[in-house]
Amino acid sequence: MQWQVHGERPIYENPWVNLWLVDVQQPDGRRWEHHVVKLRHLAVAVVLDDQKRVLMMWRHRFITDTWAWELPMGLIEEQDGETPEQAAAREVEEETGWRVKSVKPLIYGQPANGITDSEHHVFRAEADVYTGPPTEVNEADRVEWIPLADIRAMIDRREIVSSGSLIGLLYLLLDEATKS
Repeated sequence: MQWQVHGERPIYENPWVNLWLVDVQQPDGRRWEHHVVKLRHLAVAVVLDDQKRVLMMWRHRFITDTWAWELPMGLIEEQDGETPEQAAAREVEEETGWRVKSVKPLIYGQPANGITDSEHHVFRAEADVYTGPPTEVNEADRVEWIPLADIRAMIDRREIVSSGSLIGLLYLLLDEATKS
């Protein structure tokens, strides 16, 4: 059943997050204003090396006051004409100091589509060369190559919790498990 949109208006807007009220009508006829968070879209990279290791960053997220491993990820600069693939490659180099030689679509997701329009474009990438320390110094406490074989246990221990990282890593594990 499809909800009908009668209109929408912004409540708060800035370059990172926008809050809108959307006048919606549910299939049962009930009509009300629903809060919607409009976000810029995200590119995520699962970078593998030739030893079946994944490039990850250990970082703190102040919102939840937690530490966890994450994949390189960041906002797509669509206003500058940047594609999701270009954003993924750029974020890897800025956040880790590694350049990638290939970027291929892995999976697409909408992590909370009942409240936000956020899109996550997740790519599989091959490591190419280390170009030097990360230029984005506020992203991670450390950057490491994690064996793919360790990823499942890390997820189970809640050492990996971000949706972009989980989606990419779980899909990669599925790909690797189903290779013929």
